[in-house]
Amino acid sequence: MPPELAAHTIVLEYNAPQQLVDTFEQWGDQIAAVIVEPVVGNMNLIAPRTEFLQTMREVCTRYGAVLLFDEVMTGFRVALGGAQALYGITPDISTFGKVIGGGMPVGAFGGRRDIMEQLAPLGPGYQAGTLSGNPVAVAAGLATLKLIQMPGFHQRLGETTRQLTEGLAAMAGKHGISFSAQHVGGMFGLYFRAQVPQTYDEVMECDKEAFNRFFHAMLDEGIYFAPSAFEAGFVSAAHGATEIETTLAAADRVFAKMTA
Repeated sequence: MPPELAAHTIVLEYNAPQQLVDTFEQWGDQIAAVIVEPVVGNMNLIAPRTEFLQTMREVCTRYGAVLLFDEVMTGFRVALGGAQALYGITPDISTFGKVIGGGMPVGAFGGRRDIMEQLAPLGPGYQAGTLSGNPVAVAAGLATLKLIQMPGFHQRLGETTRQLTEGLAAMAGKHGISFSAQHVGGMFGLYFRAQVPQTYDEVMECDKEAFNRFFHAMLDEGIYFAPSAFEAGFVSAAHGATEIETTLAAADRVFAKMTA
């Protein structure tokens, strides 16, 4: 980020509604927008406290700031309508990533009519791209969206992810390892600490060395998790009972080795 831009950016703690209120009380008339992952996936998985997103929506409305949800990870993974549908908080702008293309290179953004009408061809703001509307990517996206609209899709996805996270926690507990896990829809987080973290500081308290040992040992077992202790994981509709059972059996062996 250029220092000139960083100088006009305020970084706040996630899941800290009072800090948000205090910041707006001090700088509200100068804040143009608030950008947030409604469910954080870039410091492992951190689920939002309900009052955090509610407060964010309230102060943005009160002070006229644009609320932007980065749903690149959450879009369609946590609910058909994304995190905004899951938590009942409507942002002013939403961004989505390659999940809308079934893994193909495509992204999208949208928002309030009065904001979008500022863009060409209706408004003065010009935006375009050499790969915008790529036919193959868009066709893959349409096929993906049809699949995830099938009845029970997200219920099955959430249940599979629950079985994974609860199973891993049970296996760790069996071997006396300090470990916790949680999921939101098809997203999940694994933490080598006793309690599920809710803030950045709590994430930083996780045992990173233990995670590294776990990751590499699971890789040796043929199970590939995200390689960083600060990345969220994802379960897909292709995963089922067989994959979960295989993963948990491997984790049982790995946790046993970690305590040997």
